[in-house]
Amino acid sequence: MFFDFDSYAIKPEYASVLQEDAAWMKAHPDRVVTIEGHCDERGTVEYNLALGQRRADAAKKYLLSLGVPASRLKTISYGKSKPFDTGHNEAAWAKNRRDHLVVQ
Repeated sequence: MFFDFDSYAIKPEYASVLQEDAAWMKAHPDRVVTIEGHCDERGTVEYNLALGQRRADAAKKYLLSLGVPASRLKTISYGKSKPFDTGHNEAAWAKNRRDHLVVQ
């Protein structure tokens, strides 16, 4: 799931992705998911850690609204420390503004 610059709003096109994730979690009640929030390289470390957390929390809130129990959702922000694309342009930055769900 990807985000616009300086935003943590869930884009409408990712609602179906989160709905599929919620359905999977309901079908696998023994699994816990960590939602990782990521940012592009622009901005300070502190700002991006906070933004990454807001992104992870937004996905968690959406999954909670779909009936996934809070006890099965963890969040963490990596800010800009774990880029998906190491490029230094808009195409790379767009790939790095993301949430990543990891099944435990």
